[in-house]
Amino acid sequence: MIKIQGIGEGRFCDQVSRRQFLQIGGFALGGLTLTDLLAAEAQTGKRLGHKAVIMVYLPGGPAHQDTFDLKPDAPAELRGEFKPIKTNVTGIEICEHLPRLARIMDKCILLRSLVGARDEHASNICMSGYSEAEARQNHAPVVGSVISKLQGPTDKTVPPFLNLAARTQHMPYNDPGPGYLGLGYGALQTSGNLMQDMTLKEITLDRLSDRHKLLASFDRFRKDVDSLKGIDEMSQHAYNMLTSNKVVRALDLSKEDTKTRELYGKGIEQVQGDASPMLNQQFLMARRLVEAGVRMVSVSYGFWDWHGGNFQNLKKHLPVFDQGLTGLITDLYQRGLDKDVTVIVWGEMGRTPTINKDAGRDHWPRVVCGLMSGGGMRTGQVIGSTTRAAEEPADRPVHFRDVFATLYHNMGIDIANTPILDALNRPNYLLDGHEPIPEVL
Repeated sequence: MIKIQGIGEGRFCDQVSRRQFLQIGGFALGGLTLTDLLAAEAQTGKRLGHKAVIMVYLPGGPAHQDTFDLKPDAPAELRGEFKPIKTNVTGIEICEHLPRLARIMDKCILLRSLVGARDEHASNICMSGYSEAEARQNHAPVVGSVISKLQGPTDKTVPPFLNLAARTQHMPYNDPGPGYLGLGYGALQTSGNLMQDMTLKEITLDRLSDRHKLLASFDRFRKDVDSLKGIDEMSQHAYNMLTSNKVVRALDLSKEDTKTRELYGKGIEQVQGDASPMLNQQFLMARRLVEAGVRMVSVSYGFWDWHGGNFQNLKKHLPVFDQGLTGLITDLYQRGLDKDVTVIVWGEMGRTPTINKDAGRDHWPRVVCGLMSGGGMRTGQVIGSTTRAAEEPADRPVHFRDVFATLYHNMGIDIANTPILDALNRPNYLLDGHEPIPEVL
């Protein structure tokens, strides 16, 4: 990938700077290049012209019974410290520390009976529908890679799949990749190790106008990556983007209306645990990206694996999460994008019904909670329920792969009847036996 030196001075977190989030370029295999990511101004009230998915991954797995599935009638050692509050949908209650989401619950779908998880801290189940162990066997591609393969880019200058997540210390939290589809269908990463090795040396924003120096830098760049195929095509796309003032302006979130930025809030810049910071600006950037033509944007948000101090940490983090997610959903609806953009929010496992001696909750893969919004779906409802202690589904279990079938449906893909060709042109059926959730269609 290609990095422009000198974009921005502020820092998002201890490990990820604003400049790193604005790094631009592409890994040439498959033409995944980034040239006009954010396009022009938002088109309020207008349809996108394409479908898109924004996935918010919560590394570590938040406690379902302390967020979206509280059990106020359970014994104290099970129910915890938090109280439920009413939402704007009769009969639906969520955690008292999520008051903003409570006010827009009519725009959301709560999934309280997700099954199919494993006791493993990895993003695979949330990114592909398969656990890390299963993916080692079947090399299942992540949803964004499948969308890239089947639908391609909306514009040759915009990648179909982009990952905003900073690289995490715990490696399995990171994007597991395109699997058998091959690197050409992987996400364009806005941060990561590849970018550190592929820098346009000696080129800054002040020197972009000097085309001869830019081309000379590309020549040196070619020597460093001469093992890659398609470098000439990548160079041309990157050159077009690097010399475009419009792209530089679009990448600057300060161009957004002040009220819109305030709607999302700032979040927490520090990396949480061994996972991610809580950058609410990522939610805003995700909205801008889908407006620019990206089909799939993934975000990694925070750290939720609290074996100790669960409630103390949730009191700090839930209000921040509440503002960022509410801002995203509200913004999408206000702009008329709710028919085109599907939002999915979840972690890789739930938490134990019993609170441990350290005021934490341990791993519990038997049931997981999630949230969906937009996508033209029937919102303002809860799918499934759990038993009194929230230890397993009481009715209507929904498999992770059922949710993926729903995401594909919202993208206009009949995944059950669509073979996915791997790098050797062999057909694969990703979600055999799983169908979209009928209640939301």
